[in-house]
Amino acid sequence: MRTGIVSAALAFLCWGLFPLYFHAIGEVPALQILANRMLWSLAFLLIVLALRRQWRWLEQVRQPRVFWSFVASAVLLAGNWLLYIWAVNNGHVIEASLGYFITPLVNIMFGFLLLKERLRRLQWAVIAIAALGVAWLTVQSGSVPWIALLLAATFGGYGLLRKTAALGALEGLSFETMVLFPLAAAYVAWLTLHGENAFINTPSDTTRWLLVASGPITAVPLLLFASGARKIPLSILGLLQYLAPTIQFLLGVLLFKEAFTADRLVGFVLIWAALALFAGEGLLQRGRAAPAPKVS
Repeated sequence: MRTGIVSAALAFLCWGLFPLYFHAIGEVPALQILANRMLWSLAFLLIVLALRRQWRWLEQVRQPRVFWSFVASAVLLAGNWLLYIWAVNNGHVIEASLGYFITPLVNIMFGFLLLKERLRRLQWAVIAIAALGVAWLTVQSGSVPWIALLLAATFGGYGLLRKTAALGALEGLSFETMVLFPLAAAYVAWLTLHGENAFINTPSDTTRWLLVASGPITAVPLLLFASGARKIPLSILGLLQYLAPTIQFLLGVLLFKEAFTADRLVGFVLIWAALALFAGEGLLQRGRAAPAPKVS
């Protein structure tokens, strides 16, 4: 249990600190960061797979259903990565954190709409309160918080596909990066031919090494998460997942000095209240479902 909590917490800590990494390479266009992330992630994952001699899963991806499900998850993952990178490097860290705050609520709706899961009354109340928070933010800003909603929708959709996926975390991410590799390689080749490849053109060796580091920076948190998720209850994992957007939110307010007015705070408080109810209701349901201790 303790090892699982530490592994999962470290994964969410890494994800929470991602804005620092993307700000450090802010001079590189978001699409080029995404392409490098795909290429170096695949290189790192192939090394891990080679060391573990873990290749038998490649037989599974020959099945059309498995293949196309991972093509879809790869597209959602790439879209989520690109939007998040763009948001961080364009001063929208707070709104990006909001996206990951509301992702669990999007998961509930996907379960209801697509998996035909029944929602309890309190879950409906949670969704209503969160929707009120989003509506408040829309009215106050004069526009829909589309960055947050798209991040939540793409990551929620990705999680939905991976929930029923035939491959584990390491194998799944490896195949997703394999699917994305031809596009990323072609784009980098085109940039190189036109003299626009930031990896080659940057005068900073630090930026170049940071782009190379995008491989382990992407894969290591996922492997920690997969390790931790197998060892701890979902209720604890659900609470730990709020660590990442909380850190991102604090970085946006305290370090990057993004505007955060009292009116905007009201919308966030409504969403945080919904999440608190969601977490509390999950713990309560788990407590009710737990078997009573045997009396000898």
